[in-house]
Amino acid sequence: MSWSTDVFVVDDVDFLYLDRFVALAGVSLTIRTGERVALLGANGCGKSTMLKLLAGLIVPDRGTVNAFGTELTEPALDDDQFARAFRARVGFVFQSSDAQLFSPTVRDEVSFGPLHLGFDRSEVERRVDDVLELLGIAELADRAPYQLSGGEKKRVAIASVLVTSPDVLLFDEPTAGLDPRTQDWFCDLVVELHRAGKTIVCATHDLAALDQLADRCVVFSEEHRIVAAGSPAEILADLPLLEATNLVHLHAHRHHDRVHTHKHDLDHYETECDHR
Repeated sequence: MSWSTDVFVVDDVDFLYLDRFVALAGVSLTIRTGERVALLGANGCGKSTMLKLLAGLIVPDRGTVNAFGTELTEPALDDDQFARAFRARVGFVFQSSDAQLFSPTVRDEVSFGPLHLGFDRSEVERRVDDVLELLGIAELADRAPYQLSGGEKKRVAIASVLVTSPDVLLFDEPTAGLDPRTQDWFCDLVVELHRAGKTIVCATHDLAALDQLADRCVVFSEEHRIVAAGSPAEILADLPLLEATNLVHLHAHRHHDRVHTHKHDLDHYETECDHR
């Protein structure tokens, strides 16, 4: 595969689970080289399905998904040469680290991807040592992943992707379930990876972290369509859009003779209080 200015081009894609449950309906999306994009929307709107399409884990029922100028089809992804090149360039970090980690030790986990892709063993050992040190988890190398905390598991999952030095990183709800310190660590990591030239796509409904996670936001409706796109500032300023897509809700309650309306996002961050 050769480089293209457009990393991904999604054209009029439909995807259904079990041939009847709609996940995406007529979705078109372009991700350009070096972009940092957030896919926003309520749970079940199709964000995770879109990431799986970009990762080549599924293919659309209708429409096309192109990566680096080549259409992602079942025959293409079944071709070993194409698949190895694609998997080396695109890394996917799942929402649940437990769903991603399966090896007996952290070192085995981080080594699995590059060994499977055919990297030389001495090169793999060097890369594993480097990425464990980079993410501050070198002391966990001989631990079993199931023994780790949620934040530690997330770091191991990210290490298992970064070890192949992919050009594109896909994150599904990366801050979900993390404590505040680990959330800050992850956001700082995204900033550094972006500075290093990585293309980053995050599916999230964490509005508080948008400024660090993205330069462009793409908003999905609960009808599984893209309904808006813009900078984080533009999207966060559009309260009717956020309400319509279930990214915030207005909670009204009365204090004596005044009604207070609080705006909350889905993770219950209170972003402002209007009085009327």
